[in-house]
Amino acid sequence: MDAIRNLINDYKYAIPDVTVTDIIEIIILSFLIYHLVKWIKKTRAWTLVKGLAVIMLFWFIGVIFQLNVVIWIISNTIDVGIIAILIVFQPELRKALEQLGKKNIVRSILIFDDNKDERFSDHTLNEIIRTTFELARKKTGALMVIEEEISLNEFESTGIIIDSIISSELLINIFERNTPLHDGAVILRGNRIAAATCYLPLSDNTQLSKDLGTRHRAGIGISEMSDCLTIIVSEETGKVSIAKEGKLIRNVDGDYLRAKLIDAQKKAVDNKRLKFWKGRLRNEREVD
Repeated sequence: MDAIRNLINDYKYAIPDVTVTDIIEIIILSFLIYHLVKWIKKTRAWTLVKGLAVIMLFWFIGVIFQLNVVIWIISNTIDVGIIAILIVFQPELRKALEQLGKKNIVRSILIFDDNKDERFSDHTLNEIIRTTFELARKKTGALMVIEEEISLNEFESTGIIIDSIISSELLINIFERNTPLHDGAVILRGNRIAAATCYLPLSDNTQLSKDLGTRHRAGIGISEMSDCLTIIVSEETGKVSIAKEGKLIRNVDGDYLRAKLIDAQKKAVDNKRLKFWKGRLRNEREVD
């Protein structure tokens, strides 16, 4: 016991004082490192990290055994390597910055909700659901993008401006086969149809199922670049899918779609309230 007590006395001055600032820094760094590693594992950068680990292993061996040539080569290629990494992985880095700018990363931990007007009315919600499953019944392909916080003006300009009140009759007519507006996506903003025949970016996610067509890849692609909710109706099977945050949920029914639309609706609340982690809807059928 005396030996343990003496050991503690010898090293007690080496223990640093931990302040509130240190704890905050640890929490922030842990959060950033966790999301960085999580992002890296989902991209081509994970292979790069493993390659860098091999190079660092060689550098460590070179330091131990005084392999001066190996150390010189690695040290002089680091600067060039960093520039090469930025060039090669520019799309992944851009996507990571776009995701960092989305509110849901911070809001997934702690947010304050202000009183805001709802994005669209219950009537619009019902019209969207009616349109979706009427098109599904007829096996008419459709792609509807519901704008949320991030503006979709960039993609709206690729189509034909409609600027009309949302109605199931108009939406069904737009997607009817062999009509001038049926090809492409419809962008919905609030209670209005903003534009039709819009061209959307295709997802470059290599993990997606090979049986997904252009319509589904476009729906996933736009959801990767913004916080929108995308509804896809398959022309081959008549099944309904939704895309959100780069994830595709297939074969959804009316109740599930209604729940997602209500979440996107963002109805006004009476008072400011503190929200912690909001659990996702159970039994989400996510596919890669």
